[in-house]
Amino acid sequence: MAQTEQAIVLFSGGQDSTVCLAWALKTFDRVVTVGFDYGQNHFIEMACRTRVLALTNAGGEDHVLRLPILNEISETALTGDMEIFMQQNGLPNTFVPGRNILFLTTAAMLAYRQGITNLVTGVCETDYSGYPDCRNAFIQSMSESLSAGMDTPMKIHTPLMFIDKTATWEMAFALGGQEFVDLIIEETHTCYRGDRSHRHAWGYGCADCPACDLRQRGYETWVAAG
Repeated sequence: MAQTEQAIVLFSGGQDSTVCLAWALKTFDRVVTVGFDYGQNHFIEMACRTRVLALTNAGGEDHVLRLPILNEISETALTGDMEIFMQQNGLPNTFVPGRNILFLTTAAMLAYRQGITNLVTGVCETDYSGYPDCRNAFIQSMSESLSAGMDTPMKIHTPLMFIDKTATWEMAFALGGQEFVDLIIEETHTCYRGDRSHRHAWGYGCADCPACDLRQRGYETWVAAG
């Protein structure tokens, strides 16, 4: 790999993006991070991402972009006061339409300005809530659209795309050992309800929302496998 290889990691402060950050730090020579403030109910993740960046010694340039339009035009359980339930279209009401489209577009805008052509995101279609903007077909299409629209090759890397949450815990261990796994447990945030008051073996959360369920089941299966 050339010594000029650089990447921007879409970093929320959650388990998946933290694993992707560690992967990027081992893969690229320079890593920039970007987070998004869109009025999410679990805004506590923004504080968590700051701590994770410090503890992982990422040391790179970090940006936080505000995208209030997602809150203004969305009626979802992530941006409003409502219970989580499955909708008639088969998607949970935690799905924020257009969220990853805007995240990747604004990250690509930042990348273009800095001469960076690699984006890293923690989306996954193997063990997820069914969001269409987490599927590989969307990522490939988005990569082509960004590249065409900016007349610059924009490659979107998805290290977790085809692995489940159990394998994500295993990947974390492979990247940084038990110390990194412990950091994920103690410092990252996944819970859609923003619950940091209940501590479990797998981390903090309500243990009831879809995000907590995936994280918990993955962790318990990984531990059981030894």
